[in-house]
Amino acid sequence: MTLDPRFQVFLADCRERVAACLEDTLPAESIQPARLHAAMRYATLGEGKRIRPVLVYAAGRVCGTPKERLDIPACAVELIHAYSLVHDDLPAMDDDELRRGRPTCHKAFDEATAILAGDALQTLAFRLMAHAPLPGLSAATRLQMIDELALAAGCRGMAGGQALDIDAVGRELTIAELENMHIHKTGALIRASVRLGALSADAAPAQTVRQLDHYAKCIGLAFQVQDDILDVAGETSQLGKTRGKDAADNKPTYPALLGLNGARDMARQLFEEALDSIGSLGEDADTLRDLARYIVGRSH
Repeated sequence: MTLDPRFQVFLADCRERVAACLEDTLPAESIQPARLHAAMRYATLGEGKRIRPVLVYAAGRVCGTPKERLDIPACAVELIHAYSLVHDDLPAMDDDELRRGRPTCHKAFDEATAILAGDALQTLAFRLMAHAPLPGLSAATRLQMIDELALAAGCRGMAGGQALDIDAVGRELTIAELENMHIHKTGALIRASVRLGALSADAAPAQTVRQLDHYAKCIGLAFQVQDDILDVAGETSQLGKTRGKDAADNKPTYPALLGLNGARDMARQLFEEALDSIGSLGEDADTLRDLARYIVGRSH
């Protein structure tokens, strides 16, 4: 997929900023308990698409938020995402051995350390949001942002979606049931990323926030549809994780319910709806448009 050069620059800058923030935030491996801190860094640093932090920066750009004020929420959502991957990969969950092209955290360390690393990454995200400097942001808005992140990570968001995913193994779901599962499991944190970017402005127009939220809802679901497509049509070497694992684990997916072409049609429809929802936001929303194309066109 060919990316717009301006978007490539934006993407690289966002990834560099959040990498620096993560490096500064995560405890050093030399600090005790050293093995736990090494696992936290292993799970978080290195290769990664960083889509959720980039969404924070892109939504903040629409609302005129200085990049410096977006670094902390971008870092926090990536810490939450990293924790979720560590726990999702565990034998009691998805039992994966490969993540981002290398052994999963529990394979590189051990199950107990991986569980503790996930726990510590999650709590670190909330400590960061509670204490890190956010110049120009009111205490009330900071509290609202913490609430958004907690809602997205908990039983009404990501954790709840994972519970639905576990319950769905071996069952035939309707499209509505599958959407509900992924709106929680995958979509909630993507939606929170966009909302955190908007809230960081501290005074974004309510209509703009609503438009951004609808964009995020569409693109969050499109992200999961594309993931399901890649599990069927992708290659392990490109995916960085094992191809065909969903089918092997008898999980309900969009290609299984709609066929591969039907799933691709759904991803396109969600992409178009996402673009329509931010159609009136002008050139500042171009990065969100490019990011939507990147999400539905990616090969990993």
